[in-house]
Amino acid sequence: MEHFDIIILGGGAAGLMCAITAGQRGRRVLLLEHGERIGRKIEISGGGRCNFTNLGATPENYLSQNPDFCRSALARYTPWDFVALVEAHGIAYHEKTLGQQFCDGSSRQIIAMLLAECAEAGVGVRCGVRVEEVEKTDRFRLRTGGGELTCEALVVATGGLSLPKLGATDFGYRLARKFGLRMVETRAGLVPLTFRGDDPLRALSGVSLPVIARCDGAAFREAMLITHRGLSGPAILQASSFWREGREVEIDLLPGREAQPLLEAARVARRELVPLLAEHWPRRFAEAWCEREAPPKRLVDFKNAELLALAERLHAWPFRPAGTEGYATAEVTLGGVDTRELSSKTMECRGVRGLFFIGEVVDVTGWLGGYNFQWAWASGHAAGEAV
Repeated sequence: MEHFDIIILGGGAAGLMCAITAGQRGRRVLLLEHGERIGRKIEISGGGRCNFTNLGATPENYLSQNPDFCRSALARYTPWDFVALVEAHGIAYHEKTLGQQFCDGSSRQIIAMLLAECAEAGVGVRCGVRVEEVEKTDRFRLRTGGGELTCEALVVATGGLSLPKLGATDFGYRLARKFGLRMVETRAGLVPLTFRGDDPLRALSGVSLPVIARCDGAAFREAMLITHRGLSGPAILQASSFWREGREVEIDLLPGREAQPLLEAARVARRELVPLLAEHWPRRFAEAWCEREAPPKRLVDFKNAELLALAERLHAWPFRPAGTEGYATAEVTLGGVDTRELSSKTMECRGVRGLFFIGEVVDVTGWLGGYNFQWAWASGHAAGEAV
């Protein structure tokens, strides 16, 4: 039976950062990954270029039942700390938009960097190891397919339920319940929203346009993409984390423009609505939207009240989704281990000494755009400093 100071469950962003930080402090660390290789979500992120952080990350960019919980960890390991690590390894990167940092090359460079740091810190990394049982007496005892292991501290970095094709499971949640921890209900986040029934917009799959998507007080100005299943694109993915069943997402289809004077001028010039809107949208979308949402008559025949109502609809088009595409395509899982169970400084369970939860398994979820990686780095670093 092998014994370690620390065993970390999960070879994703949070687990790797925790392992590196603890290893650099001289701890004997073993990282276990149940998949066949490390960092699969890192590998596919950012279209294969890894949106590894966001320079604008603040606690306001995260959803949690306790929005203040993430403040301590984020303050002690900042986006600039991770950027410094990237630069130290000579990895070229660029800012795409809104503070988002991407590799110029491949996301595999980030994985290679993290594994190199693990090796330098003396961290043991084992893949293809499934943990079958965890018990705690004076120390933690893990029964795995490869034999029994023991450790003084156990760090759970097993992620959420999103992208099960990459190996996501509910193991971390089951472990939390086993030790009596309270949980916040989980749901898919940063996920496409689906149409109701045979929506004619399905025929516009592939059409994209800039919008402002609003839901539950949050607003995101980015692109919206129509798919054959529903609405996607960054603006919709962002709004999806705030959406609840039965609610609407309000979409401003003319962001940064005033619809009413635009329509009034077109009415005076005796212009038609579709050609007018086609100057701002893809024509296919203008035709389909006008057929669905506008009175079937010429603009010159609109009364003032009708024109005002149309202008309001252009800035607040209500979309009522049937639901979401679920965990299969969700980028993150909302909810998880209740933050009231954890120390915000160390990520250690208040009621179970030596047990830590970090990353996506915790009820802290970031916006789209590198924020979830930053939470992984920060929470992993916080636990690695304390464990």
